[in-house]
Amino acid sequence: MNTAIMTASYVGDFERCELLCESINRFVSGDWHHYLLVERADVDIFRKLAGPKRTVVSEADLFLSWLQSFPDPFSTGRRVWLSPFSAPLRGWHAQQLRRLAMARHVDADALLSIDSDVVLVRPFDPADLWSDRGLRMYRVEDGARHATPGHLRWLAHAGDVLGLSRHPDPANDYIANMVPWRMDTARALLDHIEKRSGKGWLRSVISSRDISECMIYGRYVDEILGGKGHVADPRPLSHVLWFKETFPETREGLEEFMRGISDDQVAIGVQSFVGHSLTEIRDLAFGLFAEDRG
Repeated sequence: MNTAIMTASYVGDFERCELLCESINRFVSGDWHHYLLVERADVDIFRKLAGPKRTVVSEADLFLSWLQSFPDPFSTGRRVWLSPFSAPLRGWHAQQLRRLAMARHVDADALLSIDSDVVLVRPFDPADLWSDRGLRMYRVEDGARHATPGHLRWLAHAGDVLGLSRHPDPANDYIANMVPWRMDTARALLDHIEKRSGKGWLRSVISSRDISECMIYGRYVDEILGGKGHVADPRPLSHVLWFKETFPETREGLEEFMRGISDDQVAIGVQSFVGHSLTEIRDLAFGLFAEDRG
């Protein structure tokens, strides 16, 4: 099975993305290609990471011309995405839209989204995500009800986009920082959105700022396809440090977090606002698990 690994990133996360790329080169095997999805202004710096197994994709090749980014007049150094069909969008919205757009940009059996702040620490072949029943899909049953309030808003907007209830029961959570999608399903999803709305998928999805591409895909699979071609699994592929209060912001605290990785997880993720240097993350990520790799 061929996998298109995709990472939507930006210049502020360049060094984190560089570490991710190093870890992918070290640990990912099988038939894969890595795509870095960035805005037009960031293409040149990210080209430093390109190679035989890695391609930089400008969002200019993914979006229609009416969705453009501009410097934010109210926030120095930030950008805002403007269109005639939506409220102003932020970078995290654009990153999600790029991932959806990739379904019509590349050919592969699967798409695997990996965030910039992830580091692979164990050997991993994306083909192992497939079984005779289909592709593994991250899903925590009723998990959105116990997460941040945004999760329920994202589920509601997914319902609007797909023609489903705004308040599903159970309120499943499909959001993780390593998320596999079937390519044929992702393409069918975009077709479904367009057929239902009578307009392009992009225009439909940005009708609200409460966008979660993971919720849209997950609800489509579960509530329209009845789970066909997928195997729901609540276990995340990556062990993530979401909040700086969880462990002391020391090397010892970071090591304690990393040692909490499950046997079936292949990566760690440390949110950028948690106070650990990339040197510290790299040293521990590549050093702690050396015994696991024999």
